[in-house]
Amino acid sequence: MAGKPVGPTTPGPRKSSVGLHAIAESTRYSLAEMGPKRSLQTLLKVNHVDGFDCPSCAWGDPDPEHRKTAEFCENGAKAVAWEATRKRVGTAFFAEHSLADLRQRDGHWLEAQGRLARPMHLAPGATHYTPVSWEDAIALTADRLRALDDPDRAVFYTSGRTSNEAAFLYQLLARRFGTNNLPDCSNMCHESSGDALSATIGVGKGLITYADITDHADLIMIVGQNPGTCHPRMLTALEDAKRRGARIIAVNPLPEAGFGRYHNPQTARGLAGPGTKIADRWLPVRVNGDLALFAGLNRALVDREDAEPGSALDHEFIDRYCEGFEAAAAAWRALDWSHLETLTGLSRRLIEDCAADVLAADSVVVCWAMGLTQHRNAVATIREIVDFLLLRGNVGRPGAGPAPIRGHSNVQGDRTVGIWEKMPDTFLDKLRDEFGFDPPRVHGLDTVDSIRAMRDGRVDVFIGLGGNFAAATPDTEVTEAALANCGLTVHIATKLNRSHLCHGTEALLLPCLGRTERDRQATGEQFVTVEDTMAMVHASHGRLLPGSPHLRSEVAIVADLGHALFGEDLGWRGMRDDYAVIRRHIEHVIPGFHAYEQRVRQPGGFMLPRAPRDSRTFPTPTGRAVFTVNPPTACEVPPGHLLLTTVRSHDQFNTTVYGLDDRYRGIKGGRRVVLLNGDDLRDLHLHDGDLVDLVSVNPDGERRAPGFRAVRYPAPRGCAASYYPETNVLVALDATAEISNTPTTKSVVIRVEPSAGSGAATAL
Repeated sequence: MAGKPVGPTTPGPRKSSVGLHAIAESTRYSLAEMGPKRSLQTLLKVNHVDGFDCPSCAWGDPDPEHRKTAEFCENGAKAVAWEATRKRVGTAFFAEHSLADLRQRDGHWLEAQGRLARPMHLAPGATHYTPVSWEDAIALTADRLRALDDPDRAVFYTSGRTSNEAAFLYQLLARRFGTNNLPDCSNMCHESSGDALSATIGVGKGLITYADITDHADLIMIVGQNPGTCHPRMLTALEDAKRRGARIIAVNPLPEAGFGRYHNPQTARGLAGPGTKIADRWLPVRVNGDLALFAGLNRALVDREDAEPGSALDHEFIDRYCEGFEAAAAAWRALDWSHLETLTGLSRRLIEDCAADVLAADSVVVCWAMGLTQHRNAVATIREIVDFLLLRGNVGRPGAGPAPIRGHSNVQGDRTVGIWEKMPDTFLDKLRDEFGFDPPRVHGLDTVDSIRAMRDGRVDVFIGLGGNFAAATPDTEVTEAALANCGLTVHIATKLNRSHLCHGTEALLLPCLGRTERDRQATGEQFVTVEDTMAMVHASHGRLLPGSPHLRSEVAIVADLGHALFGEDLGWRGMRDDYAVIRRHIEHVIPGFHAYEQRVRQPGGFMLPRAPRDSRTFPTPTGRAVFTVNPPTACEVPPGHLLLTTVRSHDQFNTTVYGLDDRYRGIKGGRRVVLLNGDDLRDLHLHDGDLVDLVSVNPDGERRAPGFRAVRYPAPRGCAASYYPETNVLVALDATAEISNTPTTKSVVIRVEPSAGSGAATAL
């Protein structure tokens, strides 16, 4: 018999988003963390030209003249308050709490304790972190790096919050040291997008601008993305598009509040009126059914063209700019509709109705996020989306194109300035010419391969520039053991998190400035720059006084380590003292950054070039956009099993959990829940509220996540959903996407079993 029901039965997903409740939540959280004065000092400067870039998502900004006084969303306010909190974690905290004690706490509790206030050292065999001077911490790190017999025995990890200046300096440090081991969070999110786009259109970025959404697109497809929770400011742009007459199609396994009515908190219609209905059509696709869906759409478009030549496809564009069309079209004509219906969970009629919306639109944008990129067939899925766009010439003109929506505020900028284990020789040649040393050419380790290398004893030093590596990565137990297998782990961070407790023989915590804080160096106050998901580069000026006199900027920490290792061979201190020096180097090394200093000081910054958008020029080997053949596949699920997809709660940003409620989905007081279709509950002989264990099935064995509450929810038949990082333990390290090596956290085959535990505390 299953465990007794625990906690309240959820009322199901909400059908509207934002509004007064979002204002109340933003205010409550901000006041609790920052107080009234500090809240005003920060929130009124978020995403403004004289302020700082939001440390949350990478959604773009309106033109400066169109920005609102409150140019932030609920989760942006929480991200700012999370960083600008008045709470501090200092010497007394670490004296009171042993590592054994801290390991018993969850990630929410750890990060809620406040900002790291001074450098801390964990000696070999010690039970507590103890204070260390900056000089000794830098010297220790340099000594351990110099002692390595091979530079590739070091790994330099980067989070997507790191500025362009810090990221460029960090990759320079790693390559000057002699390694391309530069894993980053892109490896776990949009690596699949970059691989697919690079192979088909020659550029690994999206092609749209903010105005393409608001002013030009006739149809916007939002696929595998939940903007109401993950990119809430996007809803305002979508509302502008709807008022102009654009249609929006949402493709997602779960109904999400952001697809319903948007109550814009800055308009009377939003606060007191009916709001704006965002999605005109919702396709409840099965988990991992997106490749088959776009194959079906492409089949429908080709069928229409065959029946009525000139009615569906842009042959002028295809003939002039593309290759591979005939092979792709033959493959679509051969598709079996019943097979596509099985893979998608959608009827042929529904897919063809969607195709009719496409035919009625002159300009189409397709947006996507992690719901597409973290599957075995992710790269093929995104290539199929490119095919879909190429068929009607929806590349290289206003209101049209692919739009991978980045999840972290500067993850795209970090890749642009060199944070990648496989940077091309053209970049490395420029780096050589600028700095006078020959960077290593052998490709380095990505995130998954770094974990494998640490596990296997092939890495001795791990340095993390931001992020929460242990919580963000798959196969939690393997990853934690891999970190513990290092001789030294170094984390440059703003707050305590789970990774800091999964340490090597020796460990350092190096506290850095946040984006909200003033950064004063020898030449005066500095600013940094970031690149948003629309390739806009703009300045970010911290406004608060540093949270502790012991904090250093990320740039200063990296530059000091470079100086300790190499002296002033590359001008490390000059770059630390004046960030404009770093920007001059970036200008010389990376195309598109000409007149960097002058252009980034202009309100709103500047846009980086993207040849397919700018001139319909495709930097592929043949100079043409490439149609590809992508046979529809989906994850195979044995009888009695379900396909689990991992999601965020509304009170969460990546691995950072702001609270234990998910009001948009009706979940209160906890996160260990699994959302299940009612028919699946019945077939499993379970009831809403039962306590269950989730067991993943992998070629190398099973993995178990115990004590989850089963919640009846409108998920597709055979599919389930649960929050990460709690479910990352279920994702095998070797379960990765083809080509991109991205963990397949969005399609995990599981069994759901009655749990031996009981009680609300365990379940929630």
